[in-house]
Amino acid sequence: MDMIVHSSLSSLGPVDGGAATVVNSLLRAVGATGTVVVPTFTPNVADRDPEHVGVPDEGVRERRDAVPTFHCTMPSSMGAVAEALRSLPGTVRSSHPQASVAAIGARAGQIVAGQPLGFALGRDSPLERLYDLRGAILLIGVGHNRNSFLHHAEALTPRPRLTLRRFPMITHRQRIWCETVDVADDKDTYFPLVGRDFERRFGIREAIVGRAGCRLFHARPFVDFAVQRLSEFLVSEREFEPDRENG
Repeated sequence: MDMIVHSSLSSLGPVDGGAATVVNSLLRAVGATGTVVVPTFTPNVADRDPEHVGVPDEGVRERRDAVPTFHCTMPSSMGAVAEALRSLPGTVRSSHPQASVAAIGARAGQIVAGQPLGFALGRDSPLERLYDLRGAILLIGVGHNRNSFLHHAEALTPRPRLTLRRFPMITHRQRIWCETVDVADDKDTYFPLVGRDFERRFGIREAIVGRAGCRLFHARPFVDFAVQRLSEFLVSEREFEPDRENG
C-alpha cells in the first residue's frame, strides 16, 4: 500500500520509543513494496507583511529578509511523526516552499517527483500521484480538518476558495519573492462535514490504537466524493452571499 499519514503522536498516549516507533510500525505495515507519505508543510516560509504592496520600506525589507528560504532538510511543523519520517535516511521530499510532502518506500521518488507552485496540492501534485496509484489515507488521532486530500479535492472543484501564497525562492542564484494563487484554508468550515458524510456513506469504521481513534480509507473514492460534496457546499455558499449582503 502507498499511503499518506496525518497524525497526532499525543493522541496515542504513551508510546515506547515515541514517534520513531510509530514510523517504524507504519513502514513494517506497508512492507517493502509500499510507501509512506507525510505532509511536511513549512508555513514559516511566508511573507510577514502579506498586505503590503509596492516598494517595501526598511522595516518590511528587514522582516522579509528574515524569512528563511526552503531547503529539503528544513524542519516541518506538522508534528512529531511527520518529523521522524522526514528525518529518516532514504526519505525524499518534494520541493514546494510551503506545502512539501516527504515519502519513503518503493514509490517515494515517483510520488514527490514534481509539484506546482500554484495549487500545490492540486493537479500534477504528489497527492494526484497517490490518487493515480490508488493509494490510501490514514488519520491517526486527527480529524478531516487535517486531511490534506481535501485541499486536493477543492482544487478540482469548479470554483474553489482562493488565497495568495507569497514566499522567497532561489532562482538563477538570486533570492526572489514568488506570488501565486492556491486553495484557501477551510478553517474547519466544510472539511469536517465532507469527511463525516464520506464516512457515513462508505461505512468507514474507527479503530482504536493506543488511545487514538484511527481511520484508514482509499484516496480515490474519497476524492471523487469530496469533489462533488465540496462543489455543492461552495455553490450553496455563493448563492447565499447576495441574500446575506442584502440583510
